[in-house]
Amino acid sequence: LEETILVQKPGGEHIINEYNRTKSLEDETRRKLVNILTADMTEKNGTSPPRQVKEKYARGIVALFPYLSDPFSKNGYEHYYDGESGTGYLAWRIKTIQRGLAKERRASFEGQGTSAEAGSGGPTVRRQSEFNPETTLSEDECKEAIAFMSHSSDEDAIKKKMKLTFDYRRNMILDPMQSSDVLTVFPRFKDIKGLIEQDFILMFGEGVSGKLLEKWTTAFKKKVIQQCKKLPSTSDLEELLLAAETSTGDSDECVNIGWDSDLSSIILLLHLIPPSAQGWKRPGKVSASQAEKHLVVFKK
Repeated sequence: LEETILVQKPGGEHIINEYNRTKSLEDETRRKLVNILTADMTEKNGTSPPRQVKEKYARGIVALFPYLSDPFSKNGYEHYYDGESGTGYLAWRIKTIQRGLAKERRASFEGQGTSAEAGSGGPTVRRQSEFNPETTLSEDECKEAIAFMSHSSDEDAIKKKMKLTFDYRRNMILDPMQSSDVLTVFPRFKDIKGLIEQDFILMFGEGVSGKLLEKWTTAFKKKVIQQCKKLPSTSDLEELLLAAETSTGDSDECVNIGWDSDLSSIILLLHLIPPSAQGWKRPGKVSASQAEKHLVVFKK
């Protein structure tokens, strides 16, 4: 397999000739070998090829070039790919490809280059809020307002209190020790309509708050679906793609899947998040399908 691939690719015959001549490969030639084989692997199996595929290519390398095997490893090919640790030349090259594709996706969504500024952001970034409250509550007053909201049934009063406690809540989100408790401290997010939107408007202003939804169906949604169709197929991914491409009139199909068309396309973003450079063994990492199960559904 490897010999067939190399013969068909530019520079492949040079690699074979160098090995036949010296029974080894220079570092630069070895990198070319890895680049050619990973390009072929990802072209045929997607950017996240299964472990057995990577092992197959690693075995093929030492079968074609026996002097490149490692006599001190169990199988002789672990320096090209070690399935136990997820490391090796092939694995590292694939991670580089994945990071490059992730940058391209970000650039395509933003319509800009791949500068660090274009990709920066997130809920923990400190921004200047658009909201300037007339009254600033002390910490004790914030706690009193929180206690009031927990037991009140007056939605208008709760919305006013949520406005007054916006800065307190924002500081919680920016604090890694408290950010996971936001829904516990402010549980009314889950049962009163419009509170999420209100916070978003307070943070970014009226002009920004409507842009995402305005552009989602006309600009972003189609791109997300196109990118996800290039990913390795899974049953969860196929279900979301089916729902995302279902018209709003086909409500029965959406009900069977659990999400409507627009929300399905937003959830597809989870599948576009690139794997960690440290691999799946990094503690705390979950798959896109597992992450979907942790979503909180808010009332609009």
